[in-house]
Amino acid sequence: MASTPAYALIATDLDGTLLRGDDTVSDRSLAALARVARAGARHLVVTGRPAPRVRPLLARLGGTGLAVCGQGAQVYDARAGRLLWSVRLDRELAETALGKVEAEVGQVFAAVDQDGEDGLTLIEPGYRMPHPTLPAVRVGRRAELWAEPISKVLLRHAELSDDELAAVARSAVGSLATVTMSGPGTVELQPSGVTKATGLALAAERLGIGPDRALAFGDMPNDIPMFRWAARGVAMAGAHPELKAVADEVTVSNEDDGVAVVLERLFPAARPWEGAGGRAGQ
Repeated sequence: MASTPAYALIATDLDGTLLRGDDTVSDRSLAALARVARAGARHLVVTGRPAPRVRPLLARLGGTGLAVCGQGAQVYDARAGRLLWSVRLDRELAETALGKVEAEVGQVFAAVDQDGEDGLTLIEPGYRMPHPTLPAVRVGRRAELWAEPISKVLLRHAELSDDELAAVARSAVGSLATVTMSGPGTVELQPSGVTKATGLALAAERLGIGPDRALAFGDMPNDIPMFRWAARGVAMAGAHPELKAVADEVTVSNEDDGVAVVLERLFPAARPWEGAGGRAGQ
């Protein structure tokens, strides 16, 4: 019979990992994910993007299962088109945390991802979206950010680097929220204690798969909890040094299909006499 794959769950970040810089998934990566599916393993998108910003991509990937969104604050069922689980960031706490950060570094520019299957991304004056292809609604003043329940706050500073802003935010915010850095120009405040590992563990439990059978791919410090949860973590060539430090392996860049390179090695193409059920005649 065909051998059981070494990993039953493949968890991939999107930006800087599975996606190329132009927000596309290459044919090679799609083919590698198809190998994973034929072997009986499951692919889970685990991303900082909120569920509404992930739906179109899941459709392109042919995904009809679960996806972990919003830095682990959401588990989304693509087939049903609904959130199975979500955690909101208390808006009063978020406003307080933002004030504490500004007390340390001066003005920051903020955006929020609203909670829900159809939640919007709202950006205040001065905030610049790190991914210009993602839709956002500009509001006239900060108070409008808190009009509806939110899942996270995104921060930018005119002068500080992402690493500098994240470090100050962690010190200033304390236990009010979890501070993550998920990409260039993307420092975020999310519900306290929630990480990508939180949502991934919940989704994996629904699938009946434990961390010992999980392989994770990522590129930024927000992927560290996911790497620590999974049996093996693979960082992209251009990954942040903090993630590379905890990775089990470093592959080539997302532009060079680093996810596919590893999956092709772990999930070799079926030999001519083998099908989904194993060797012919057995």
